[in-house]
Amino acid sequence: MNPAEPVRSTPAPAGVTGRLTEPESGSLSRMQRRLQAEAYRPGLWGWILPGMITLFAGILRIRDLATPHLLMFDETYYAKDAYALMLAGYELVWPEDADDSWLTGEPQPTGEGGYVVHPPLGKWLIALGLRVFGTESAFGWRISGALAGTLAVLLIALIAQRMFRSVFLGALAGMLTAIEGHHLVMSRVGLLDIFMMLFCLAAFGALLLDRYSGRRRLAAWAVDPGTEGHRAGGPWLGVRPWRLLAAVLLGAAVAVKLSALAFLAVFGIMVILWDLQARRLAGVERWARSGMLKDALPAVVTVLPLAASTYLASWSGWLATQGGWGRQWHLSHPAEGLARLVPDPLRSLWNYHVSATDFHQGLSSGHDYASTPWTWPFMGRPVSMHYDSVSAGETYAQTGETCAAETCSSAVLDLANPLIWWSGLIALILVTLLWAGRRDWRYGAILSGFVAGHLVWLLFPDRTTFFFYAISYHPFLILALTAIAARVLRVGTAAQRPDGTQRPAATIVAARQRNTVILLCFVMLCVAVSVFFLPLWTAELIPYEQWRMRIWIDSWL
Repeated sequence: MNPAEPVRSTPAPAGVTGRLTEPESGSLSRMQRRLQAEAYRPGLWGWILPGMITLFAGILRIRDLATPHLLMFDETYYAKDAYALMLAGYELVWPEDADDSWLTGEPQPTGEGGYVVHPPLGKWLIALGLRVFGTESAFGWRISGALAGTLAVLLIALIAQRMFRSVFLGALAGMLTAIEGHHLVMSRVGLLDIFMMLFCLAAFGALLLDRYSGRRRLAAWAVDPGTEGHRAGGPWLGVRPWRLLAAVLLGAAVAVKLSALAFLAVFGIMVILWDLQARRLAGVERWARSGMLKDALPAVVTVLPLAASTYLASWSGWLATQGGWGRQWHLSHPAEGLARLVPDPLRSLWNYHVSATDFHQGLSSGHDYASTPWTWPFMGRPVSMHYDSVSAGETYAQTGETCAAETCSSAVLDLANPLIWWSGLIALILVTLLWAGRRDWRYGAILSGFVAGHLVWLLFPDRTTFFFYAISYHPFLILALTAIAARVLRVGTAAQRPDGTQRPAATIVAARQRNTVILLCFVMLCVAVSVFFLPLWTAELIPYEQWRMRIWIDSWL
């Protein structure tokens, strides 16, 4: 099979809501096609290409990771919180001059529990890097994020490959992610959002595998002659391990940032709709009732407790100690009534969350780099993580380089690759139109990630938000581009022309080659744009004029 050619799914015949016909019920492969659950074997290249792209992405993310040796933007909170977690099991208060002592490799927190508003898991992950590499170099507090971003490249390549049944399209998605500036910058700073994105993406991948495995089981039931008398209610599909894994991953995402709750809710609705459609296509007569009882209800009673348990486990350090902020709240607020059934540490943790929720809802203070969610798709206000300038002849302390121009600049700007980002916006619009017209489940799945990662923020118009929050839906923007690329690959490759005449085989092959070249040219152009903007993403010291040449819009300043 040509890896550049996506396998086309066979649409279900219209009106399939009742009992299957004999030819259909006798063919497992036909039923699997109807349920869009055919086996897919990408072969050796399906692993080699994603592996090579992931290695390339890792090099981009780890190269000169310790530069600059500064606490950039919110690293000043999360790196120090990570160190405190290693030290005490909970966050600590730091003195006002803590950044100076931190950068000299001598962190000196106080012994007082600190009040923070984000759950601990992302900071525990940063702490892993600090444990291995120490605080003497910025490499220590950034390496975990770099590895998370690198792993995300592998996941997006494999997910796209499976969704579109094409090694080529999987490689395209992986390559676009590897070179994209927003993803690159967020992988090279010690912030939390890259971890939340990774867990949400991994959960999405697990739900895809659950979709395929569940539908294959449903197909086997549908063609089994022994089920003829049980068509009304359909089968119980038993334990669904991929769905349970997704629950753990979504719980972990929420344990990084509470905004991941939107993914838990939206993905839950998406999965229920998938299950209902599957039962309808399999010929279950009471498919809605059956789906809610045998799929949705078991999902609710397993996924939610498992996700909640995963989230609670991330607080184990705070729960197992006594000095964390608010840990002893229950002592001054004795339980009354039914509240006595809840362990005191959990009541204190609940009060902590009430306080954090009030903080998030009331967060409306101004910030130079704040931006509303409406501007994120247009990249109206990227976040400057770091900027420094050096005059002619001076040595730049971060790299030891001497400025050879009149003025030199070093920057880390959370700026997306404009070609990928703006093309992705167009792709999202097209995917929305295609979903409305064709109801292809893949388009709906892509839009679900965009809704959870972006549109949910529109519900909080007064809250202070930043462009780097958009990293949570970054994989779905890439998948939208991949979906449009899949459409491009099919242009002119149908066996028949619109007028009904047959296309010669040579014409079809030529069309496939042409379409592949078009997409390769797009990727190469994206690579060229990334090379151009790379100095703004990696703190490279360049002449001021070259830095200014890359600031295309004044709001990027």
